[in-house]
Amino acid sequence: MAIDGASSVPVTQLLNDWRDGDEKALARLMPAVYGELRRLASRYLSRERSDHTLQTAELVHEAYLRLVDQRRVTWKSRAHFGSVAAQMMRRILVDHARRRNYAKRGGGLGKRPFEEALEVVVTRPPELLALDEALTALERTNSKVSQVVELRVFGGLTNAEIAEVLAISIPTITRRWRTARAWLYRYLRERETHENRRMGADRNSSPHSR
Repeated sequence: MAIDGASSVPVTQLLNDWRDGDEKALARLMPAVYGELRRLASRYLSRERSDHTLQTAELVHEAYLRLVDQRRVTWKSRAHFGSVAAQMMRRILVDHARRRNYAKRGGGLGKRPFEEALEVVVTRPPELLALDEALTALERTNSKVSQVVELRVFGGLTNAEIAEVLAISIPTITRRWRTARAWLYRYLRERETHENRRMGADRNSSPHSR
């Protein structure tokens, strides 16, 4: 990814220059990084409710501050940048949802094609928390598979770009994505069933139900 305009210096080079102490690189870096982060943020928040308290500019600003603080990273490519940005976006969105005290609710994910649901879930805080919980569980089981989900859902990377980041073949990425979808769908459905049973038990034990 290169900066728009006269300069053809890749963002990854400017990031590395900034990491190495070149203060001037930051001024040249800012427009390009902001543009990429805004693309990611707009992808999430353009479908959000109008009353959502996290705005695109706020998400971009927070992600930018975290990005330029990554002074130990050796930036390799646009896809590598997307990988780190994906991790940041996930953490910012999840932290925001937790601060707003949203209850986890993943049931809506089973009511539409699952791949489509994963694309939408990051704009819905309760489902986002459920997905983050599921991804954390998947990371413990198979971190390579969970990484594909994070890069695709939160980083907006294509299978080809994910293959570049992870240095593996596109067919392998495709297989891991299928595995991840099946695992997450099963996990979230089982979690929904458990929650429904718990809520039913709570209602039955309530004094008002007697």
